[in-house]
Amino acid sequence: MYQLGFLIYVYLFRIVALFHKKARKMVVGHRNTWRILRDGIDQSKPWLWFHAASLGEFEQGRPIMERIRMEHPEYSILLTFFSPSGYEVRKNYAGADIICYLPFDTLLNVRRFLNLVKPQKVFFIKYEFWPNYLTALKRRQIPTYLISGVFRQDQLFFKNYAPFYRRMLNSFTHLFVQNQVSVDLLASIGRTEEVSISGDTRFDRVLEIRAAAKDLPIAEHFAKSAKGNVLVAGSSWPKDEALFIPYFNTHSELKLIIAPHEIHEEHLLTIEAQLHRPFLRYSQMTPENAADFDCLIIDCFGLLSSIYRYGNFAYIGGGFGSGIHNTLEAAVYGIPVIFGPKFAKFHEAKELLACGGAFTIDSETSFIEQFDALNTDSYKRLKAGKLAGEMVLNGSGGTEKVLNLLRL
Repeated sequence: MYQLGFLIYVYLFRIVALFHKKARKMVVGHRNTWRILRDGIDQSKPWLWFHAASLGEFEQGRPIMERIRMEHPEYSILLTFFSPSGYEVRKNYAGADIICYLPFDTLLNVRRFLNLVKPQKVFFIKYEFWPNYLTALKRRQIPTYLISGVFRQDQLFFKNYAPFYRRMLNSFTHLFVQNQVSVDLLASIGRTEEVSISGDTRFDRVLEIRAAAKDLPIAEHFAKSAKGNVLVAGSSWPKDEALFIPYFNTHSELKLIIAPHEIHEEHLLTIEAQLHRPFLRYSQMTPENAADFDCLIIDCFGLLSSIYRYGNFAYIGGGFGSGIHNTLEAAVYGIPVIFGPKFAKFHEAKELLACGGAFTIDSETSFIEQFDALNTDSYKRLKAGKLAGEMVLNGSGGTEKVLNLLRL
């Protein structure tokens, strides 16, 4: 049933790609995958294969890849992505020898891929459970690991009517999970061995990012000129902007840095049309004129993780869509974070809420309430920020735990 269903999915996906830009990028990328692999794979070398669904999962696997790269240069690294939002951003990442899309999970693709790569070990990061790949890896006795996994009661693995999905977990040599809830859920279906709590390796990654954060003179001069607080809105979508931009328009003491998730011209113009106070795009601003504006719009990639250091608190976008973006990138700087209601799948967001370092909103009323509190109560804001920073620091160390058990 799965084989037929997936073939139909691939066929329909290619039809959708005719009309959908993101899907079209993926189809074009897949056409190049076999050429990239044929040209790049040297079968005389031992290969480690890392697979990330998208950019967030890549960041979780990155600390492990880079430690292996540094400590075990004898291994070559293949990195595959499922989503264009991961591949297009990191296709030139220097920490892997080959980067490409993962061929679709058909029996023919799986056999061809594994025969070509012949990986020594395989690492699936957080999500992505592809039955044909996992079955073939187990059959070939290739050690396969799940990194920073998170399991929830509502997943098919834990439903009595879905034994097919449950069996997939038996293909993993070891499951490195983020929390005790995941351990208990796995135990409830009989998986009690080769399961370890390693935490979320993204904690290690954001600490590395903070240590290597770029000095951004434009953002620095912009923030220093603020009479009150600076709000950084990271990875925002239109539904997020519809909340925080009106608030900013009516609070003259507040300065705003917007780093939208999508920076195409149409979206930037939509943002600008809503602003009633002086604004300028990052590409047009200079350190000399930064103090003249109240809103800075980031219109280029790669700056957000460094931009957060200039904020007094942060709003993380995506919570009114498919799910919030990276909260840890902001929290690591010791500032409180606010996000929308779609955070159930994000363990780190729940931890931030539990420790008092984050606040969630689900309406305009709750948004104003939380923003007013953080904007006017410096004690609450500083205390929440301190708790957020401590949570990130206490959650670090996952990379070391994984590597100690791998024994490369």
